[in-house]
Amino acid sequence: MKTIYFNMATRERRAAVVENGRVAELMVERKSENRIVSNVYRGRVVNVLPGMQAAFVDIGREKNGFLYRDDLLSYHLFDEEEEVKKQRSISEFVRQGDELLVQVTKEGFGTKGPRLSGVISFPGQFLVYMPEGNYVGVSRRFSSENERERWRKFGEQLLEEKEGLIIRTSCEGQASELVEQELQFLRKCWKEIGKEERTKKAPVLIHQDSDLIERMIRDFSYEQIDQIVVDELQAYKLLQELLEPFPKLREVLTFYREKENLFSAFGIEKELERALRRQVWLKNGAYLMIDQTEALTVIDVNTGKFTGKTNLHDTVRKTNSEAAKEIARQLRLRDISGIIIIDFIDMKREEDRAHVVSVFEQALKKDRTKTNVLGITGLGLLEMTRKKVRQNLQASLSKTCPTCQGKGVVLSDEAQAFKIERQLWEHKGMDNEALVLELPSSVATVLFGAKSEHLKRLEEALGFRILVYPNKRLLEEQYAIRYIGEMTEATAQLERLKANS
Repeated sequence: MKTIYFNMATRERRAAVVENGRVAELMVERKSENRIVSNVYRGRVVNVLPGMQAAFVDIGREKNGFLYRDDLLSYHLFDEEEEVKKQRSISEFVRQGDELLVQVTKEGFGTKGPRLSGVISFPGQFLVYMPEGNYVGVSRRFSSENERERWRKFGEQLLEEKEGLIIRTSCEGQASELVEQELQFLRKCWKEIGKEERTKKAPVLIHQDSDLIERMIRDFSYEQIDQIVVDELQAYKLLQELLEPFPKLREVLTFYREKENLFSAFGIEKELERALRRQVWLKNGAYLMIDQTEALTVIDVNTGKFTGKTNLHDTVRKTNSEAAKEIARQLRLRDISGIIIIDFIDMKREEDRAHVVSVFEQALKKDRTKTNVLGITGLGLLEMTRKKVRQNLQASLSKTCPTCQGKGVVLSDEAQAFKIERQLWEHKGMDNEALVLELPSSVATVLFGAKSEHLKRLEEALGFRILVYPNKRLLEEQYAIRYIGEMTEATAQLERLKANS
């Protein structure tokens, strides 16, 4: 059973897909983020790099877009044997100053600009329409090869000039008239874009992709949805319009009217919080550790509290199998993409490794995002990739820790104590009588001793009094010298600190 929840009552618009009682996907969208994937721009080529077979294109945003030779429309339509065509330089297909119609296929990350394609496409419920794609593709997920071929021939009959189509699995069982209607609609949208393009100069946005609700309804096959719940009236009305041709779905559309937040009421808020944690517990007591970096994601599998009941092989196999299913779910839930390395518990037997990989690949079939499992390496690490389109959940909802600056660690109490002591020694022999120091309580104990036995020795060595204010509320690595001067004022400063705590 699959339910889609739309939490649209606040400025942060959220959606969750719940499958068989568990949250499978989470989407967050804010107006300030200005999502650009699938947007269409008229851009201007600012630089061509033959050495990289790529070009930078100004699309009117802070960072230029990146366009590979193979994604150029001129390259795509060039009629030549593929192997011969691949030997040609990008300079033969595009030049600096050229104006191109391009579509964003991947958002920019870090210092990188967005990735672009010159082969424009518009996804619908049944089809992906490519105005100049010049081919027909059919989903491999059709139930039979005969059905795939039937739809391929149907698609070829519908095409005009250089048009292209990808026929989605959702076509199976649908009336051909309904699919053709969608094609007519997408074709009309493209013609409207063509009119816009002719009146505007590069760089300029030509077409903005749909919002969260329309994308969610478009991307899921209607037969897969059992219930839709939404908590905002305008969004509810929009969904009623979108679902007009599908009376069965309109029947399962529910307007949530309660005061409690929709995500809290259905337990999604807690799942969202858990999805930001590093550690994930499995039902059998084992756990995963998920570490996301800019270059790759590493997932470590640990037996934890699970000790098994029979033998070591059985324990390891069961733990890794459970972990494989949960990892596939976490990848969808957190929208982790790029290079992913999984460190399963060591498996000595080849049949165990093959079994775990098979379980993992089976679990990945539920994922709408393209994945590629490369297998287990000689070190016992499973390597895979997951297509990167947008920021993952962690990047969308969190920021670098201001205390550790993303290191994930802080100085130990001992290291902090020695660091402060070094700073105190820089004041040795000063003319002032006293110094007031505020620092974390745990660090004060290390620096001056449990009974301040080191404090007197340090004062004698440095030649001034140290008035200490241990503050339990200070964060890690926070400390400050609050005052340096006369003893009378230092004492008063210390009292004021205590009074204000």
